[in-house]
Amino acid sequence: MTAVTDATFADTVLAADRPVVVDFWADWCPPCVGTSRHLAELADEFGDRLRVVTVDTDANPATARAYGVMSLPTMLVFVGGEVVGSIVGARPKNHLRLAFTRHLDA
Repeated sequence: MTAVTDATFADTVLAADRPVVVDFWADWCPPCVGTSRHLAELADEFGDRLRVVTVDTDANPATARAYGVMSLPTMLVFVGGEVVGSIVGARPKNHLRLAFTRHLDA
């Protein structure tokens, strides 16, 4: 998974040629650890069909603020530079897989 910053967000996420899942997380967030593990596995599973990136909200507050991220972990799904889905809180890997699969043909 690629780490995205306030400075690289537009180029990496908004201009992407495929759906992108953005994982908003922080070091102090215990549920973020399990979610990160699930997302890394799903990134491998989806391969080139879906990109998964991470944003450390403590180091990149402008992006988190711009998208109204209030709880961690939060995952936003972007297609064509627009938010088309969101998941707030830790979820089982199967739930994440199903949620992301809906956006593959968008």
